[in-house]
Amino acid sequence: MQVKIKETILEILKGDITQLAVDVIVNAAGETLKMGGGVAGAILRAGGYKIQEECDKLAPIKAGEAVITTAGKLKAKYVIHAVGPRWGEGEEERKLQNAILNSLKLADKNKLRSIAFPAISTGIFGCPKEWAASIMIKTVLDYLKSKTHLEKVVFCLFSDEDYKCWSQTLTKMTETLGENLT
Repeated sequence: MQVKIKETILEILKGDITQLAVDVIVNAAGETLKMGGGVAGAILRAGGYKIQEECDKLAPIKAGEAVITTAGKLKAKYVIHAVGPRWGEGEEERKLQNAILNSLKLADKNKLRSIAFPAISTGIFGCPKEWAASIMIKTVLDYLKSKTHLEKVVFCLFSDEDYKCWSQTLTKMTETLGENLT
């Protein structure tokens, strides 16, 4: 599923984010930037330990912050490590918005054309999927209304359940916003 916002394509797809040929993929990171399980573990396994070595030099970062590293052996050129909130820690919405926004800003700062996000904070961090989908998509839609180098933003979801959730959320938001997207 995809929609166009100004000159940028926003796409939702089901798949393995480590296999995407985009300029940058986003890692759903923890504050220490240790790449153990979930999306981070998959990125480490596919991209190699060089990514972890670069993370070690940048850690720690706080929830809502993002940093960029090279991508090792991945098809992507870079990895942005964004720390989302843990459910119940307080200010979850602001922290998730900032994680997405800071990732988009880093991509633009580095003049990247395409970025792919996973379902940040919905795994071991325990955030509800519908809640996260709504915040992540709205943050991206709002960002794409301004000047950006980004030609494509992807939400790459690993499970059928996540794909369905993000697709339904985007459909509802685009129906509600209608002509305000361009």
